[in-house]
Amino acid sequence: MTYADIVLELINEEDRYMIMTSENRAAFRALPPLIPQNFIDTGITEQTMIGMAAGLALRGRVPVVHALATFLTMRAFEFIRTDVGIANLPVKLVGAVPGFLSDGNGPTHQAIEDVSIMRGIPPMNVFCPADENDMLKGLKTMITYPSPFYMRYNPTKAFVEHSPLEIGKAETFGDGTDIAILVYGFLFGEAFKTKQMLEEQGKSVRLINIRTPKPIDEEAVIKAATECKLVVTLEDHLITGGLYTIVSELLLSKRISANVVPIALKTWFRPGLLNEVLEYEGFTAEQIYSRILGVSS
Repeated sequence: MTYADIVLELINEEDRYMIMTSENRAAFRALPPLIPQNFIDTGITEQTMIGMAAGLALRGRVPVVHALATFLTMRAFEFIRTDVGIANLPVKLVGAVPGFLSDGNGPTHQAIEDVSIMRGIPPMNVFCPADENDMLKGLKTMITYPSPFYMRYNPTKAFVEHSPLEIGKAETFGDGTDIAILVYGFLFGEAFKTKQMLEEQGKSVRLINIRTPKPIDEEAVIKAATECKLVVTLEDHLITGGLYTIVSELLLSKRISANVVPIALKTWFRPGLLNEVLEYEGFTAEQIYSRILGVSS
């Protein structure tokens, strides 16, 4: 099934689900004519879309809104916080081309603060699927959840078959004790290849797919920190406020000391083709492998 198939199935089951967009239809181009009463395109008006979504939610609807991640989370932030967050409404936010997936776009279109911004809203949850398979496995669970959710839309090819999403539960691949790689979203694929490369060098590696940075899987993180010699957090997000911050906050709150090394962005990345962006910024599997070997040897 595709993204559009799952959305259409939900709408056919329950008329309360609504699809909204601010002129961002890439995930469901053929869907609007099939659901004319359940589809609204507000044009390039993200704040208006969120205000409308909140109003619909107050009247029993469940809006799933779509926009470019950077404009959805930043341009409409006050509306998300105030209209959706304070009332804890079941509005679902889907951000397109987040992180490195915006590849050729410059800083204005790079959503590399989105996880930090969204997790700061008390009732907001965050889902960052590793690839399309992971996204589709979790889509229905996310949409039907009673509280608001932000999702990084990710249509990339899958390296593994994922399990159904359990909110607040990570996926763990391997039980290694030398190195634990904690990652979310698009970079899972690079992390998966990095794990294989490290294992070829005799390293014992645990790869953890942090599907929901909020709520974080505390048990998986704590086990990694207490059982592994090195913990690496990997993300296409600014180092401030993302996974490294989340892990640090958790371990400090539990008074757990661990060797945690972040691989994240310190500023906006240079735009280009996706493979060029990864190479230039040092996020290819080969570069991640070298960086990890450099701190683990």
